[in-house]
Amino acid sequence: MYEVVLFLHLLGATIWTGGHLVLACTILPSALRSQDIEFISRFESSYEKIGIPALLVQIISGIYLAFNLLPDISQWFNFSNPVSRLISYKLIILGCTFLLAIDARLRIIPHLSTRNLKPLAYHIIPVTLLSALFVYVGISFRTGWLY
Repeated sequence: MYEVVLFLHLLGATIWTGGHLVLACTILPSALRSQDIEFISRFESSYEKIGIPALLVQIISGIYLAFNLLPDISQWFNFSNPVSRLISYKLIILGCTFLLAIDARLRIIPHLSTRNLKPLAYHIIPVTLLSALFVYVGISFRTGWLY
């Protein structure tokens, strides 16, 4: 079961991180240059159908994997233990991602126009960096990079 959950977690990470890299590196620069929000609107409406479920799969599978590695949830924020430190980093990154996503969803996206294209970019770029950090921390469980 662990291997199946790990596969789903990695698949979700691929979709989430890859989608944000495409958005930040190709679609966002084009939209900013042309001042055309349609690029982003089309991407968001398409990507949301697979990106949000991928994130949900990551959250659920991540909790399962964390519990499998460290069943004592009270230790998940014990920074003296290398495994719990990585779990903590993942949860902190998730919290930051959630805050940025909620802010964008409630404040920027409903009123998306050329006026607030730059504030949207200021959300897209950090979420993309956070998604790459998710991958880096996740790899660290196997490589020990952050131990």
